[in-house]
This record gives sequence, C-alpha cells and structure tokens, in this order.
Amino acid sequence: MVGGIIPMTVKRIHANFSIYLLAFTGAFLFGVIIMHLLPEVYHELGHQAGVYIVAGFFLQVFLQQLSHGMEHGHTHVATEQHHHHIAVAPLLLGLSIHAFMEGIPLGFKYDDQSALPSLMAGVAAHKIPEALTLITVMMHAHKKRSQLWQILVFFALVTPLAAILAGWLGTRFEIVQHYLLYVVALVVGAFLHISTTIFYESGTKHHELSRKKVIAIALGLLLAFLTLIFE
Repeated sequence: MVGGIIPMTVKRIHANFSIYLLAFTGAFLFGVIIMHLLPEVYHELGHQAGVYIVAGFFLQVFLQQLSHGMEHGHTHVATEQHHHHIAVAPLLLGLSIHAFMEGIPLGFKYDDQSALPSLMAGVAAHKIPEALTLITVMMHAHKKRSQLWQILVFFALVTPLAAILAGWLGTRFEIVQHYLLYVVALVVGAFLHISTTIFYESGTKHHELSRKKVIAIALGLLLAFLTLIFE
C-alpha cells in the first residue's frame, strides 16, 4: 500500500529514487534467498531442488512477458514520441500470478526459524517499488483515482491471501505441506531471476553500476546478513 500511495501523493519523484530503492530491496531479497531459502530447499529436496529452481527461473521469464518486467522496475509508459496502448489486463494478470507465487512460501513451515521472518521482510520490501511502478503505469494509462485504489488494494491483498491459503492447506493436509516445498523451490528460482535482473539492468543504461547504486545494493545485502541474528 505504501509503495502505491507514493506516486498518487507525490507530484514529482526523482528518477533515481526508484532505481536505488529497487537496488536496495532487490539485494535484500537476494540475500534472504541465498542465506535462508536455498539451504532449506536443498536440505529437503537434495539435487531435485536445482531442477525446480531452474524451472522457477524460466517461469519468471515467461511471466514477465505479461507484466513487462514491472517486478524489476520496468515501466514501459508512453511518451510524447512513442504513444502506445497500455494493456492493463495482461499486466495485472502477470503481476498477480507473481504476487500469488510470492505469498506461497510465506505459508510454509521452515526448519530454519529465521527463514520466515526474514522472507516476510524481504517480500514486503520488494513490494514497495513493485507497487510504486504498477500505480505509476496505471496513472499513465489514465485510470481514475477510484480505479487506482481498487487496483492497489487488490494487488496488496494477493500475496497475504496466498500465504494464508498455503498455511491453511498445509496445516490440514500433510501432502499439501510436502508439495509446498517444491513450490517454494520454484519461487526461489523466480526471486533469483528478479533480483539479479535488478542488479544489472533495472534503471541503468548500458548495464552500468553507479557508485550510489552499489551502495544501495551493499546496504540491502548487509540488512540480509543481519537477518541471521534471528537464528
């Protein structure tokens, strides 16, 4: 909600704000995945984990064809020189599937006690620039303010509802809890695609890494390291 409210209330957002915010949250999410979720899925699934992680990586490649890369900061809004129709339905569909996938690991029971709170923080941080980008694009699509609120509320609810559904089913059906682990491995792959794309592509020209962006990435990784204190 916070991320979506920003473009609706702030008239001018500095172009670099979203770049550094994405770099920080992407690095934080990347660190959480590497330090908490990867060890968990490999411990439980062994070599099979790699298969599902790679599948999740390329599943995200497919999903971004619908969302046009909004997960990692691409806006693709119309300019005076290049007018085009913004297809709202595919954008919302792609982002909603992605958001639902993000929520499923939040309903899983981990052996590592620090995994869940760390992942919750990582997903929440990632949602801020994601929602900011979504509402910015919807504003360029000339959506009414009431429609913007409807889109934002809907988008904000998808991930927690997925977490609640996964948790509810997992506690009642042992087989669901078992197969949720495979879904977590898929989501790990999707997260790896998103976070690494943010590092090298989002908001940059010729894939350069500016000093400030490197600092933002370093701070995000540092915060991820600090989540280890929950162990």
